[in-house]
Amino acid sequence: MIQTAAHMSVNFNLPCRSGSTKPCSWMNIRNANQSQLSQRIKLNKGVEISQNFGHFNRTKFFLNLSKNRVSPSANTMAEDGHLSAISVSEDILDTNDKPFQEPDPLFSKWSPPGYVWRGLSVFVLAGQVIMRVLTGNIHWKNTLQQLERVGPKSVGVCLLTAAFVGMAFAIQFVREFTRLGLNRAVGGVLALSFTRELSPVITSIIVAGRIGSAFAAELGTMQVSEQIDTLRVLGTDPVDYLVTPRVIASVLALPFLTLICFTVGMASSAILAEGVFGISINIILDSAQRALRPWDIISAMIKSQVFGGIISVVSCGWGMTTLGGAKGVGESTTSAVVISLVGIFIADFVLSYFFFQGAGDSLKNL
Repeated sequence: MIQTAAHMSVNFNLPCRSGSTKPCSWMNIRNANQSQLSQRIKLNKGVEISQNFGHFNRTKFFLNLSKNRVSPSANTMAEDGHLSAISVSEDILDTNDKPFQEPDPLFSKWSPPGYVWRGLSVFVLAGQVIMRVLTGNIHWKNTLQQLERVGPKSVGVCLLTAAFVGMAFAIQFVREFTRLGLNRAVGGVLALSFTRELSPVITSIIVAGRIGSAFAAELGTMQVSEQIDTLRVLGTDPVDYLVTPRVIASVLALPFLTLICFTVGMASSAILAEGVFGISINIILDSAQRALRPWDIISAMIKSQVFGGIISVVSCGWGMTTLGGAKGVGESTTSAVVISLVGIFIADFVLSYFFFQGAGDSLKNL
């Protein structure tokens, strides 16, 4: 059986008559449409060759893919009447010998989307950081550097934001409470609003936009430039050296930033209330002192720590899983900030639900 393969050249050197030492010419293969001979002898598997009685013609075969057989075409004979050459295109015509292939399992070629893997990596990274903190495996020099970056260098923008948010909030409350004759309740309502919700959330949003984006961009750039792989080669764990200091700095710095924002927000609200609506600052501060409870301050600190952990872990996790060069770094930075903000709002609802259940009595003493 002659098996043919398309575009494969096979050369045959066929001897001439017995006793002759003259070699015949080499044959080559080509896929071409030529005139067929009138007489053919069928070979196995549909291969035909042309033969002229007494001597052989120069025959070339080409593969007809639609009919799965080889068709011959003839060329001129050798001048001396001897066997000239045979040109064959070789292909595997018999497909019955192929092994049976079992079908693939249902989900063998399916892989989860990238954001699923990133979400799982954030939880894994959080667990690794907790284990480092519990075992005392902390790089203190990097921790102090990141603490300075998250804390003192973020105070300015936090104070500016808290001042204008406090004044805008005071306009809405003081205006309505004055019409109702509840001037002595203004300070208490502002204090409760700032401690329980506004100060932790506003501070966390500012830190997520300023610090979280920086964390994601830095670690993403290190990941795509293979600097993190270099740390592993040098025997340094990237979680110990890069992630844990950032998480600790964020968790420690955000409660202090929240207290500062609360103080500035209350001060700006009191100044605006006295200057615009004529309500004395002493009345506002006295009302705030009566309304606040120690648990209100403690709950604000707990919220701030949780928000700081969410921001740092999500930003570092997204940075450590960055792919795709500069474009991937930009996408990771944007995604890290968005996911951090969503996580902050979800955590704020959950914590508020558990911290402040039941009927409130904070305004009874006003």
